[in-house]
Amino acid sequence: MATCPPYPTHPPGPSGPTGGALRHAHWWQKRWVRYGALSTLLALSGLVILALVREQTGTEGFLVGLGLAILPVPLLVASFRWLDRVEPGPWRNLLFSFAWGACAAALIAIIANSFATRWIATATADPSHADTLGATVIAPVVEEMAKAAAVLLVFLFRRRDFTGIVDGVVIAGVTATGFAFTENILYLGTAFGTDQLSGDSGIASVTAATFFVRVIMSPFAHPLFTVLTGIGFGIAALSGERQHVRRVLLPLTGLLLAMGMHALWNGSSAFGEFGFFGVYAAFMVPAFGLLTWLVIWTRQRELRTVREELPAYVVTGWLAPSEPLALGSMRARRVARQYARRRGGRGAARAVAQYEAYATSLAFLRHRGRRGRAGADFVVRERELLGELWRRRELARPALEHAVAAQAWPGYGYGYGYGGSGYGYAAPVHWQPYGHVYGSAASYPVYNPYRT
Repeated sequence: MATCPPYPTHPPGPSGPTGGALRHAHWWQKRWVRYGALSTLLALSGLVILALVREQTGTEGFLVGLGLAILPVPLLVASFRWLDRVEPGPWRNLLFSFAWGACAAALIAIIANSFATRWIATATADPSHADTLGATVIAPVVEEMAKAAAVLLVFLFRRRDFTGIVDGVVIAGVTATGFAFTENILYLGTAFGTDQLSGDSGIASVTAATFFVRVIMSPFAHPLFTVLTGIGFGIAALSGERQHVRRVLLPLTGLLLAMGMHALWNGSSAFGEFGFFGVYAAFMVPAFGLLTWLVIWTRQRELRTVREELPAYVVTGWLAPSEPLALGSMRARRVARQYARRRGGRGAARAVAQYEAYATSLAFLRHRGRRGRAGADFVVRERELLGELWRRRELARPALEHAVAAQAWPGYGYGYGYGGSGYGYAAPVHWQPYGHVYGSAASYPVYNPYRT
């Protein structure tokens, strides 16, 4: 890494090599073409899945299923968003993931599962055996592959937003939440139709039993399966670009584990009258607890990375001495946003939140660089992140300074300097212009990311 130049030889833009390449890109490589094609695909999938579900459940059953199925969605999405608070990804990734799970993956699953089950029933002349085989073998394979496609697309085309385990967990979990939402509409709507024919109602109805099992007891089932795939992609994202075998085998391993757990869950009814509850207690709950612990531990590790990597930018003057402490604490971040909101309104709070996100991305980028896992655009990306921080420094720094002081950390005070006891920095800060990079004549700190 030490051989890299301290700044890009050619500033990014229309006149640089990147801009020239984009000008000569084919029409199918343009971003708006890809976005349009993907949006059209998801919209058509949504219309088809809507028609299929409504045809099977009826209009009334569809509305009842929709009203009941949507109940766990806000809680699940909020939970995954909370896990992603250290380095929050853009909302467009979450919207894509949910839409893919609810529309494209659900459509693939319905068509493939129905076709395979009918083919097995015709080939074996045993419909009951075909249904069992379809639920325990075919459905887990088809559904997990369909959901994993969303994780793969984000991993390939949104690589900057996919940097570790938490990102894999969030994308996979939101995708599975969308899939479970559509599936629950189908199951609950069908159960309501059954109750309408039999005249059952209340807690003795099929609708109530289905709601209890799918929405109350196991709303996390599909997310739990697919999260295993997300963890595989997340670990692969931490691997070096030359570790091709590792980057392929880890996602495949996660996918196979997701299929296995899904098959075990679907086949629990074959274990006797209490097989479902036995699998739920012996496998699902412990697995959910273990994965929750893993994600929270990973989140704390990310905060530690922020505290360890950002001091290098304090030495060169890009960050204030108090900022690594504040940015490495979720409580201090929240205090900083609240302070900015009180002093400058929502716009200031938004700027501080963006500052925190860019600083976290910068810390992760440097961490990958030190381990030799950064991409070829490391220097360009680092300059971009530093520029984003610099543009928001006037609003963010006082808020972060206040947050650190409010935490009453030992050894810190408003007179804290580079030679203080907190970090032990003795290096002075020098300044020189970098107008050719940022397009202004303002002065910026000397750029030296490799100094520790």
